[in-house]
Amino acid sequence: MLLTNAARRHPDAPAVTQGERRLTYAELDARVDALAQGLTALGLTSGDRVAVLMNNCPELLETMFACFKAGLCWVPLNARFTSSEVEFQVTDCAAGAVICGAGLHDVLDGAELPGVHLISTGELPAGGLAYEQVLVRGMPFDVVQVDRDALAWLFYTSGTTGRPKGAMLSHANLDFVTASWLADLTPMAERAVTLHAAPLTHGAGFHAIATTARAGHHVLSDPGPFKAESVFAQLARERVTNTWMVPTQIIMLADHAAQKPVDLPDLTHVVYGGAPFPPAELRRAVEALGPVLVQLYGQGETPMTATVLTPQDHADALADPGSDRFASAGFARPGMDVRVLDAEDHELPVGEVGEVCVRGPAVMLGYWNRPDATAEALRNGWLHTGDLGRMDDRGYLYLLDRAKDLIITGGSNVYAVEVEAALISHSSVRDVAVIGVPDRTWGELVVAVVVGAGPEVEPLLVEHAARELAPYKRPRRYEFVDTLPRNPTGKVLKRELREQLAPAQTGNP
Repeated sequence: MLLTNAARRHPDAPAVTQGERRLTYAELDARVDALAQGLTALGLTSGDRVAVLMNNCPELLETMFACFKAGLCWVPLNARFTSSEVEFQVTDCAAGAVICGAGLHDVLDGAELPGVHLISTGELPAGGLAYEQVLVRGMPFDVVQVDRDALAWLFYTSGTTGRPKGAMLSHANLDFVTASWLADLTPMAERAVTLHAAPLTHGAGFHAIATTARAGHHVLSDPGPFKAESVFAQLARERVTNTWMVPTQIIMLADHAAQKPVDLPDLTHVVYGGAPFPPAELRRAVEALGPVLVQLYGQGETPMTATVLTPQDHADALADPGSDRFASAGFARPGMDVRVLDAEDHELPVGEVGEVCVRGPAVMLGYWNRPDATAEALRNGWLHTGDLGRMDDRGYLYLLDRAKDLIITGGSNVYAVEVEAALISHSSVRDVAVIGVPDRTWGELVVAVVVGAGPEVEPLLVEHAARELAPYKRPRRYEFVDTLPRNPTGKVLKRELREQLAPAQTGNP
């Protein structure tokens, strides 16, 4: 009902803009009703899954709210997926329909999807239906009443450690996440303006629900590669008040602003998360953009709702050169309980490293058709995130690594994030990932994969690491690459790096 309520209050207010395309809230709500009618006419009923393969566009928002209105489950797919990845997720969730965007029909043509309705906003896949022809116009849609615990969004995990799993998010989950977003991430006034520069199929989708709750204006970034200059122009032109970005995008903005200062008086909140943000780069971003950054920590299993590092925290850290607050993921958000637990799920004292665990109304129902994985992740009433971290005496969380990425070398624990932070501080390093590769003698060797430098600087990095790190933490091997493999949310695919580099490892360091 969020969209319907916004359209009733502000029918003529701008709802969605992308380039020359503009929809008011009355127009958006009418198109959503028409799509909900059309999906129902295809035989889809409450609880059925609808997969969506699109880049950011107005139709992507339409599919989300049409599914919510019709009691269907929205299953966003990444627009960069291959045919086999699409086939896996659509088959896994037994989707009744797939809606794809312009230029993506060939992905569906390459997938085996028998019995699934294929709908496209552009060129049609084989046997497909045109999006505009599916819409049944001219009548309001009676919202399907569902239980608050009914499935609303199937959020597939990024799959950095194997096949993706579908985190089941209910309408109650989304209601809480929306209220929480407005409470402490982007407290919006009505008619706020949101720039969507990150995929709405991931965390930005939750931002979109919050914006709609406040009848805000959704501004979709121009299609194509992210370019700082054009983004700054769009922020100024549309008088954007808030946005969500991944650290890589913010670093690009900070680089540009450092060369050409910008004045954005309307911009109050830039939310970021989803990937590590080196503290030195974060400090530089706050210096360049001002005290507008706000960090969230969460996972698809507790969608973007666990901890928050507020704009004031960023400002305080900037003012205190000795502060380590830029390395923190923040403190527990209202209504959520975040703790660091040991292997027996006992809370650890301040400063000790353990698994970050979360409970509260944002936590998923479980994994789709994965009872064993659900039982493992949600044991003893806690969502076990698989992240390692520690708490300080003020309740600020410091993430160290994924539990699966812990390197154990010669019986000593090495947290890759610490080694990465040390190496990234060297002027020749633009990006770095640290992994462990098997070794007969040491169990694992610490290996650094470096971007921005060549083998000629290895002696300098060895010397730098000797100054910054204890001997057991220092990389025993350096690899130099042009780019690191990342998933669409910006996370380094360390599993791929291990697979590439492990065969090259030799016995003793």
